[in-house]
Amino acid sequence: MDLHHPELTSAALVALAALVCGVIMSRLKQPAIVGYILAGVVLGPAGFGLVNNRDAIATLAEFGVLMLLFVVGIELDLRRFLQGWRVALVVTVLQIAGSVGAALLFRQLLGWSFGLAMVLGFAVAVSSTAVVIKMLESSGDLDKPVGRTIVGILIAQDMAVVPMMLFLGSLEKKGILPIDVARVVFSVAFLAALFWLLVKGKLKVPVTERLAKSTELGPLMALAWCFGAAALSGLMDLSPAYGAFLAGVVIGNSTQRETILKSAEPVQAVLLMVFFLSIGLLLDFRFIWKHLGQVLLLLLMVTLFKTILNVAALRLLRQDWTSAFFAGAALAQIGEFSFLLAEIGKAAKLITTTETKLVVAVTVLSLVLSPFWLFTMRRLHRVAEDGATTLRGLLGAVYGREAGAVARLLAAPRKLLPPRRRAADAS
Repeated sequence: MDLHHPELTSAALVALAALVCGVIMSRLKQPAIVGYILAGVVLGPAGFGLVNNRDAIATLAEFGVLMLLFVVGIELDLRRFLQGWRVALVVTVLQIAGSVGAALLFRQLLGWSFGLAMVLGFAVAVSSTAVVIKMLESSGDLDKPVGRTIVGILIAQDMAVVPMMLFLGSLEKKGILPIDVARVVFSVAFLAALFWLLVKGKLKVPVTERLAKSTELGPLMALAWCFGAAALSGLMDLSPAYGAFLAGVVIGNSTQRETILKSAEPVQAVLLMVFFLSIGLLLDFRFIWKHLGQVLLLLLMVTLFKTILNVAALRLLRQDWTSAFFAGAALAQIGEFSFLLAEIGKAAKLITTTETKLVVAVTVLSLVLSPFWLFTMRRLHRVAEDGATTLRGLLGAVYGREAGAVARLLAAPRKLLPPRRRAADAS
């Protein structure tokens, strides 16, 4: 009897690496999910090669996305969201229009195909719900007005993914069919009607209080609600993510909200770990090194572009500068649904395998660097308010005394020269 189980050994190593990387990121006051991505990079083909078959965990990764939207729906304060739905809707429309417009412009300059421009435009328009919510939780801004505005925009973006998927799929058929338009209209109308019904009061969902509080059955009940609604939505030819989100909204406005949320969170944590781990497995360092200039340039352009676009959109809607600046930086990364859009584009033959790797590389780097970018932008905003004008003062205020010391060396290199050398330079 063979007692050696390499699959179990690999699973144990994956869990241990994810835990270690998550703890390290938490100690550095960064979201643990960034550590999960790094664990996937270390264990995947780009690292030690301990995990080579990403398809083996792809299904669990998709479950992680469904659970994420299910929990987001539960935590959604419907009345507060409806108070700010205009801001969320307008900002999301401007993000999509601006991103697609910029991609089409670069198509003319760089010779991109129309399919690549559309996939990149849609991918750039979507921010990461998981990363942003974790950053807001870490900074204590989730329940503040700016946090609620950001979450509202994220939810509007997640709902916009459905028509994006339908549009990309229709490009393969060389046209948008009337059934596709009807599907999108139905999903939006149904969501609006559901919100209108739920805002009137709490529901009593068909589960008993005893079942919701059960240690064994509580998590299973949460899974049943999430995946059952996702499956029903899929059978209706809509996005399963749309169904999971609707189920969360219903539960979030029921009398069992707190109990079911408590049961779902541990399962969600494990599935999200698997999802972000799978993202790390996608990263191809050989591709990045070969196209380093293109990847870094696109990453910089996307980050700056999204920040400026978000700030401008929020200022257009008369949000104050502090809130607009913070929200713009928080939403500057590319989201997890961009991987799904890239896969749909690849399946529809809109983009090649190489172009898919480009989208994946920029998205992964954007997710990993997102907390650092938000930290930098918040500090820069404070420095601007304090009136720092020198390199030493700027770096010292943003990154601490060590960076200030480096800035002194960079700003005054002549002090390191011998007296005679300085005299010769002066002459």
